[in-house]
Amino acid sequence: MPRIALALHGATMLYEVAIAAEIFSVDRADLSPTGAWYDLVVCTSDGRPHPWLPGLPTASYDAIADADTVVVPSIDDLDLVPEPELVAALRDAHAGGVRVASLCTGAYVLAAAGLLDGRRATTHWMYAEDLARKYPQVDVRSDVLYIDEGDVLTSAGKTAALDLCIHLVRRDLGATAANGLARRLVMPAHRTGGQAQFITPATEPRTPDGLSPTLEWARARLDQPLTVGDLAGRAGLSTRQLARRMNAELQVGPLDWLHQQRIARAQKLLERTDASVEHIASSCGMGTATTLRRHFHRAVGVTPTAYRSTFRVA
Repeated sequence: MPRIALALHGATMLYEVAIAAEIFSVDRADLSPTGAWYDLVVCTSDGRPHPWLPGLPTASYDAIADADTVVVPSIDDLDLVPEPELVAALRDAHAGGVRVASLCTGAYVLAAAGLLDGRRATTHWMYAEDLARKYPQVDVRSDVLYIDEGDVLTSAGKTAALDLCIHLVRRDLGATAANGLARRLVMPAHRTGGQAQFITPATEPRTPDGLSPTLEWARARLDQPLTVGDLAGRAGLSTRQLARRMNAELQVGPLDWLHQQRIARAQKLLERTDASVEHIASSCGMGTATTLRRHFHRAVGVTPTAYRSTFRVA
């Protein structure tokens, strides 16, 4: 019976705690090939029961060393220094062979413990830049649902924590158990860690003397074969000047900006219309359905059809 330590800390957030408790504390032995589910212990700084999980076994951080896996849920204060006792317990446990997993911003706790140094890691896309700035020794990826480094795992925001927990079940108890659990939770059986987080595009500056008129002009013509020269001519700039301006104002080059806009147009059409993939490819300037599928999967992490099935607005 795999033993899970759920490490609660001063800034713990309820949502990810509830996810971990639902996955690992509810007995679903009928799904397990071994006939046993998980043995979960809630670990707190003083060893007292947490008010959110009053009925579950509770111990101090010392119990982390006896677990097979320790799960660290998200934190709501990204500037808060984790409890030294928790940081030390995580370091010692990992050095002793305990697998460590963080949910959402719980990655900050693992980073503070040095467990992400030199590793790929992820967190909620809204905080990825901040995590990378505070812990430059961590290879932060903002475009995946979760990352499995073997003995250290990290998940992106919110529901991606559920994906990671089910991934742990798949590793521990097999695909049949994980798929059965997903059916009971009424969720997809498997979303790969490499699937992209669905990120809200950043708002672009809209100043009277900026590039906004040119960008709006281009957005209205995404179905046409626009070039960097077309954008530069519209803006009254050379292509080199345009590249400098766009990198300064938008932090992206002209070609990459055009590509992002075409993908965003495709997403909007997939969400809001019943148009065929072939028609959408033409409407966003991708030419053919094959080209759209290739670029869409590379940018978003799923096929256009899978994206539509998830986000189609009735």
